[in-house]
Amino acid sequence: MIAVLLVDDHDVVREGLRALLLRAPDMEVVGEGSTAAAALTEAQRLQPDVVVLDVRLPDGSGVEVCREIRSERPDTRVLMLTSYADDEALFSSIMAGAAGYLLKETRAAALLDAIRTAARGGSLLDPSMTQRVFERLRTGSGGAADQAAQLSEQEQRILALIAEGRTNREIAAEVFLSDKTVKHYVSNILAKLQLSRRSEAAAYWARHHERAGPPA
Repeated sequence: MIAVLLVDDHDVVREGLRALLLRAPDMEVVGEGSTAAAALTEAQRLQPDVVVLDVRLPDGSGVEVCREIRSERPDTRVLMLTSYADDEALFSSIMAGAAGYLLKETRAAALLDAIRTAARGGSLLDPSMTQRVFERLRTGSGGAADQAAQLSEQEQRILALIAEGRTNREIAAEVFLSDKTVKHYVSNILAKLQLSRRSEAAAYWARHHERAGPPA
């Protein structure tokens, strides 16, 4: 059985999702939440296979919740669910490690398939949004100048891993450092590139990588 945690601040949405999943023979709803705080608490307590998570929550961003869940427990997959096709939220969700980003108007069968795909470790995007994400990666975001020369070899390696959507914990395992040290590296990278978010750093790397090839 695929254990699913539902997080949305609208009762009617959660009730609809719960009713849908109850009809699926291979899924069970192990918990629900309506806030970012509840999502983090329940994800840690229940350790679900998949979290279906609203992008916008009353006490915080679903994107940040996704990043925190993926950092604490990489085996838990997160599907972002939203009412609006927001390019910034989509891009940020992918950089936070979300397995998919779906509109609430998605058909029931497609949502169930998405949960199954995520539980198997696969990734997916709503087809109508895919092209915009790739375009964003190609063109980049933010106004940082070309300052790659300021980054050390280790910082360039960590920047490339950020661009792959890795969490701090996953990066730490890859480069054999502590989570705290990686967090410090990420802060330094953002400061050197005059950026404020991981998504901007990922876009910067994609732009620089396309122009100059992979960092040393």
